[in-house]
Amino acid sequence: MDIARRVDAELDHALAHGPAQDIRIPPCPELLVRLQEALASDDPDPAELARIASADVALAAGLLKTANSPLHARSRPAQTVEQAMAYLGLKPSGTVLSSFLIRRAITVPEGLMGRFWDTSTWRALACGFMARQLYRDLEPGEAHTYGLFCHVGMPILMQSVRGYGGTLAEAWARHDRSFTATENAAHQTDHAVVGALVARAWHLPRALTLAVRLHHDFEVLGKAHTPVPVQQLIAMGLVAEHLVQNHQGLPELIEWQQHGPACLALLQIGLDELDYWVDQLHPIFASSDLA
Repeated sequence: MDIARRVDAELDHALAHGPAQDIRIPPCPELLVRLQEALASDDPDPAELARIASADVALAAGLLKTANSPLHARSRPAQTVEQAMAYLGLKPSGTVLSSFLIRRAITVPEGLMGRFWDTSTWRALACGFMARQLYRDLEPGEAHTYGLFCHVGMPILMQSVRGYGGTLAEAWARHDRSFTATENAAHQTDHAVVGALVARAWHLPRALTLAVRLHHDFEVLGKAHTPVPVQQLIAMGLVAEHLVQNHQGLPELIEWQQHGPACLALLQIGLDELDYWVDQLHPIFASSDLA
């Protein structure tokens, strides 16, 4: 069985028979559905994207704030949605709008997960940056969404499963087994499965859904049964996690120590290039509170 069919079968079983059947998957926002349809075209209609952005005051404000942030600053600030989209470009504007809608649709509890969207946004920015640097055939917007989305199973589990907060703290602290192994030992499911269920329910791109499900399964790297774009997203995700840890001044992740070299090899990234990206990403991360 190929990896896509295996993941589909696993997700179907989780919904029908496993603990995930009792987990509430948030509905995909209506504006995100419209946005996905608009962006699916080879030649997106600027007027439709502008209508979507203008349909929600906070969404329009977020787009303007991004266009006028220090990262994109121009001599004349954007004053309308249309000007903001012209400054950013259609697809980058779509990425900003998608990110805003995803963040707003998934509620994150305070306390243990209080900075969830901060780190997810940095991861997303790093993934989009890498896609622009490395691959013409991997859409930067999809890489960005993957970086933002790959851990969304955590807040959903936190809200749905009793005791998950303690499991999360234990999983972050343990070094003798994987993060998802700790989740499964306590709850018979994990955030990778739940995140993939959300991605599939929201009709996100196929490669993205598979990568969310497999983002802790690094043995798929280099294997013919896993599509190359899925491998690229998984590898980018761990490199992005490393870059975010570096930005926060935190210790290296155990997964980075174990699988970082394989991810760098698959992406054909050298250590010198990685060090250079740290400097390149610093102002991008610093401006993300405006994104």
